[in-house]
Amino acid sequence: MWNDFAQYIINNYSNAEKIVEVGAGKFHKVASILEENINSSIVMTDIKPSHGKIIKDDIVNPNLKIYNGSSLIYSIRPQPELMPNLMFVAEKVGADLIIKPFSTDSVHSGKMKLINYKRATFYKVSYK
Repeated sequence: MWNDFAQYIINNYSNAEKIVEVGAGKFHKVASILEENINSSIVMTDIKPSHGKIIKDDIVNPNLKIYNGSSLIYSIRPQPELMPNLMFVAEKVGADLIIKPFSTDSVHSGKMKLINYKRATFYKVSYK
């Protein structure tokens, strides 16, 4: 499933200058696949960075400079209460937003479109 999720991003954002993952935590498989397959700058953020490649940022009180210039912002399994903040940041910087929720979480936004790509299911909205 993670390869399919990453492949969707590669297929649709290979020309992006910058892609930002919010809430990277300790799971870096998608970012690693992206870094190996596209020339975009892949930026990872988290409120508690697990290693030096992750930039400390709180999406509730974001540093918009981190997100400026990004074509895509994505988040894997964000807490549902953070989804409005993700949408706010994506809209503010004019980026697409992809949210890959836990299978039990729902995304309550009429703006977000459900995408089924191979074995990956996620939500997407464009603010471009």
